[in-house]
Amino acid sequence: MSGFPAGASALTHLLVVSDFERSVAWYRDVLGARLEGSYGGTSAVFEIIGCWLLVVTGGEPTADKPTVSFVAPENPDRASSELIFRVDDCLTSYEQLLARGAEFLTPPVDHGYEVRAFFRDPDGHLFEISSLPGGGTATDLR
Repeated sequence: MSGFPAGASALTHLLVVSDFERSVAWYRDVLGARLEGSYGGTSAVFEIIGCWLLVVTGGEPTADKPTVSFVAPENPDRASSELIFRVDDCLTSYEQLLARGAEFLTPPVDHGYEVRAFFRDPDGHLFEISSLPGGGTATDLR
């Protein structure tokens, strides 16, 4: 099997947020994502490093997802997913994001094989920045 069926061309990650305006400002100003569009004060599309990120407010089930409600994280210390950014230099990226207002769990930790640091958006969604020793890239892992 090769690739996703029916000519898929993009992958978008959706995050549910509790305060739409606060989140739009955070993703734009702290994370540096480019706002591509905002719809009805309940959803916004961002582009960041060639990927799409959709930020939406919560909602009840709909006809096409009859048993699923969208809710913002209830406990930021219990994560079921995270977004990971491979960067050239974790410490430099940490300092840049910190200056923009990102709140990190700890400063970058050097594990020998990787340097990484974790931070959250205002709703508690988990993000990671990581770099390889010597400034390697993600393709160096292959």
